[in-house]
Amino acid sequence: MIQNANWRLLCRVLIGIAASLALIGPGVAADSTDGQTKTVALIIDYGDGVQKHFPRLAWRDGMTILDLMQAAKAHPRGVDFQYRGREITAFLFQIDDLKNEGRGRNWLYRINDKLADRSFAVQTVGANDRVVWEFSQYQEN
Repeated sequence: MIQNANWRLLCRVLIGIAASLALIGPGVAADSTDGQTKTVALIIDYGDGVQKHFPRLAWRDGMTILDLMQAAKAHPRGVDFQYRGREITAFLFQIDDLKNEGRGRNWLYRINDKLADRSFAVQTVGANDRVVWEFSQYQEN
């Protein structure tokens, strides 16, 4: 049987561990090999001066932009998004209440300021990458 003092000490340790995990926050993971936090930043730019920032979503090897969007959707103040197709044919057409306009503004994404050239469902991201979805008109560089 656990003594009262030992029980209290065990409870304090468990509470300390829980508090430490709460400080890390949802969507953040630590890499088990080196103890460093591996994350990806996601910004949703609605094109009207409003942006939603997710500065530290958990990253994992092989993570795609679709995986990243699903992590943002699961966040307590997340985003909703709609897409059709799968893998190389997946096409995102709406984030929150903004739908693609066709010839007008549409959802485009960049990784580290480079415009994407493939489906968001197959495009992978690296640790510390910065992904921006922007509701804007496509312009060739």
